[in-house]
Amino acid sequence: MTREVDPVEQPKVALVTGGSRGIGRATSLLLAQQGYDLCINYLSNQERALSLQSEILALGVRCMLYQADVADEVAVVAMFKAIDQQLGPLNALVNNAALMLPQLSIEQVTSARLEQMFSVNVGGSFLCAREAVLRMAYKHGGAGGSIVNVSSLAALTGSPDEYLDYAASKGAIDTFTKGLAKEVSREGIRVNAVRPGLIYTQMHRDGGEADRVDRVKGSLPLGRGGTPEEVAEAICWLLSERASFSTGGSINVSGGLN
Repeated sequence: MTREVDPVEQPKVALVTGGSRGIGRATSLLLAQQGYDLCINYLSNQERALSLQSEILALGVRCMLYQADVADEVAVVAMFKAIDQQLGPLNALVNNAALMLPQLSIEQVTSARLEQMFSVNVGGSFLCAREAVLRMAYKHGGAGGSIVNVSSLAALTGSPDEYLDYAASKGAIDTFTKGLAKEVSREGIRVNAVRPGLIYTQMHRDGGEADRVDRVKGSLPLGRGGTPEEVAEAICWLLSERASFSTGGSINVSGGLN
């Protein structure tokens, strides 16, 4: 079924980074169902991205794909210019792209690993937010908008003996969210975050333990792992006008673990 658009209604346009799998994929589908035109950013798996694009187009909205490493400033700038040309003014940004590397302890950390982790997880969010603000802010001729940063409950727990560097990068995202929200609030831009907990995604395989959620889910008050769709619901609420008085905050989607 196609979506009917009021001829005077401006289309809603969203960019989801790391949008072809896991939480990004679920968020992209939900946004499409809510009438957003989408740019799906992905890093390498074109087949998976094309499959998602087909699903989204079937919902009657526009969907473009853009392959880019969000840590690459030149590529990020080019991606936003492509969105301008193909979809029009951006209303929403979901900073979801992130890197998780195999588990380690502090004795195994290297500067090369830290540079890789922080350039993607922190630098990528900064660069994409910068380009979004340049388009959304009133002072730049924009109409406002909303940004949601995907943090992690690891920012609160520290993830000792497993993902210490990942947790630290997500702690930086929490701080970034608070500061940016205050910086751009009078420019019509809201900035919030979600902190997923133990969610069934492929990131755990990237971290070297594909069944990690099943191993530790018994420690959660709800006694189970979460789904990407449950996280997507929180992201899309924060992006929407239903959250119009919310900025600088974070929602834990963590099964009761805080």
